[in-house]
Amino acid sequence: MQPLEIFATQLLFSLLVYGLLAKWLVVPKLRSLSNEQALFWLMIPHTSRHIGLSFLVPGLAAGPLEPAFSMPTAYGDFATAILALLSLVLLRAKHRLALALVWITNIFGTADLLKALSNPDMVPYLGANWYIPTMWVPLLLVSHFLIFKQLLNQKTALA
Repeated sequence: MQPLEIFATQLLFSLLVYGLLAKWLVVPKLRSLSNEQALFWLMIPHTSRHIGLSFLVPGLAAGPLEPAFSMPTAYGDFATAILALLSLVLLRAKHRLALALVWITNIFGTADLLKALSNPDMVPYLGANWYIPTMWVPLLLVSHFLIFKQLLNQKTALA
């Protein structure tokens, strides 16, 4: 198999596994939580998106990553991590702006991931960063989907 085929296989397999785990384990648990509690737990993985800054570290890639890819990918992830952390704080405080910030974070974070995945030319050069899009991004995509679902099916409003 060629690197792009291996990459796509790993990404899709991870997406399938995380999707099934979400359906079997996460979604049933979310039903027992308030809206803000469910959103809090779903936002947690996005606080670790600071990991995307590794796209800026020389030597982690197997070849030169185009700045047109590495800069927006790294800083988009970091911005999403900051927004996610702020969302957690506002959700815990039951702040009136919490849901708005969760919406902003989720829309921005999803767009950031889809933009990064639209650069298949970078796959052969990912090097040690290979695990991010093949293992971590599928989990984040499933989480984004569940957050959108939760936001659109709100059970309670924040005080």
